Amino acid sequence: MVCAEWDPLKRRERGRRRRPEQDFFCRRCRIQVGTQVFGTEHRNHCPRCLWSRHLDERPGDRRSSCGGGMEPIAIWVRPDGEWALVHRCGTCKVVRVNRVAGDDNEHALMSLAARPIALPPFPVDRLPD
Repeated sequence: MVCAEWDPLKRRERGRRRRPEQDFFCRRCRIQVGTQVFGTEHRNHCPRCLWSRHLDERPGDRRSSCGGGMEPIAIWVRPDGEWALVHRCGTCKVVRVNRVAGDDNEHALMSLAARPIALPPFPVDRLPD
């Protein structure tokens, strides 16, 4: 039996400390993004273009080694009515859901939400009257 104090797995977990959230520059549109904003605790997407970066395995852990750009591909409305962004990583193709933050661009959010209606997968003129 291994003593918990000397267990390398336990030591590794103990040694990983969360770094405090820091402002960052969006890789897509190059604006400075503040992390202290109403509506989110683990900000990793840009409020202007809604793009993100693949940083987390679980929300806020910052343990992903991928670091790829995550494209906003959809809006999901949770059962309680809260909107969330659906992102897909351009590098590893993982899909993640992130809460919409209080300062996210409303026009970008509405454009993303309306995309399926604006670009249907069939000719609209075929719809019955």
